[in-house]
Amino acid sequence: MASFEPITREVQKGHFTIFPGLCKGCGLCLHKCPKRCLTWSKTLGLYGTPTVIPDNGACISCGICSQVCPDCAIVITKKPEEKKADA
Repeated sequence: MASFEPITREVQKGHFTIFPGLCKGCGLCLHKCPKRCLTWSKTLGLYGTPTVIPDNGACISCGICSQVCPDCAIVITKKPEEKKADA
């Protein structure tokens, strides 16, 4: 059974969160990811289909996956950028 408990993974520039209870496994996020870093997971979503997870550390927190998700199942949270000291 799909869960509304979020699953969060830390990625290079932020956090990738998926809500399995909202994901229907359509795969739009997989196809639109510019880094091709999403893969199917063992966690099942809304219709008993696999959800996605970032798999290789290449996620840049661009947010395209969350923008194309028709069910708002993905949330990308960016880490604050560190200010560089003037040299």
